[in-house]
Amino acid sequence: MKAIVITQPGAAAVLQLQEREKPVPAPHQVLIRVAAAGVNRPDVLLRQGKYGGAADVMGLVPGLELAGTVEACGAAVTRWQPGDEVCALLTAGAYAEYAVVEARHCLPVPAGWTLAQAASLPETVFTVWHNVFQRGALQPGEILLVHGGSSGIGITAIQLAAALGSPVLATAGSAAKCRACEELGAQRCINYKQEDFEAALHETGADVILDMIGGDYTPKNLSLLRDDGRLVFINATRGPRAEFNALEVMRRRLTITGSTLRPRSADFKAALAAEVERHVWPLLAAGKFKPVIHRTFSLAEAAAAHELMESSEHIGKIMLMC
Repeated sequence: MKAIVITQPGAAAVLQLQEREKPVPAPHQVLIRVAAAGVNRPDVLLRQGKYGGAADVMGLVPGLELAGTVEACGAAVTRWQPGDEVCALLTAGAYAEYAVVEARHCLPVPAGWTLAQAASLPETVFTVWHNVFQRGALQPGEILLVHGGSSGIGITAIQLAAALGSPVLATAGSAAKCRACEELGAQRCINYKQEDFEAALHETGADVILDMIGGDYTPKNLSLLRDDGRLVFINATRGPRAEFNALEVMRRRLTITGSTLRPRSADFKAALAAEVERHVWPLLAAGKFKPVIHRTFSLAEAAAAHELMESSEHIGKIMLMC
């Protein structure tokens, strides 16, 4: 089979199309003929050797989410059958014509969704559900602030929070991106290149903030949180270090938390998949969430897809058609 391989840690050009043996599913796995794979920011970090050790990525096939058709099932798999269309979360391997996936990490392709659209779901939906609704404990009526609102994570967080009854605020880096966020359900989006989001949102505040920026955003985020508010980190593109007033955290009973999904156990991801299917899949069926795909690339164009991801010029998801 054809697969994209990280030949060494580095720039996008290290992604090369190679021939690999078709994988064989273990008893608890399914073999999927991949139709589409999502491109995500962690894929870029993995390629650069910044997500885990650099030596660990050489020869690795990247890709954390996919959709396709089940081709074979391991002996212990009971839910899926060959021919089923699924989307799935995996730790690596989606940039290929075939991939093996833990059967419990697969979900059915939502009715009416194409395989390319379904492949845009697992990484972002799992990440948002865990961080915004489990760790952040967002409740209907509470205000959510999403940084990077036009990213794959951002468009997912905006739509899910709005669908479940929470007012949403966002930040993004252009007028077009802000318009897209507001069209998806954000009540207001701040262009951070033209306005200081802390000053702009001072009167409103937020109960939960989903942050992928870190650095100097951290004290601003904490100042915007209402009493008992929760700041949830999923990345720190401006750096992992920041100064803040611990006494204010104590006085206003603020919570600072965060997570990374890829290293979590198979059992954790299986439980998360079940909760996502129970709570999110009905929203998809009801049309309360729509896919936003910025551009698709062929598998051989994976390097170009990564370059677009790194440019941050996209709105929504970048997909590889396998």
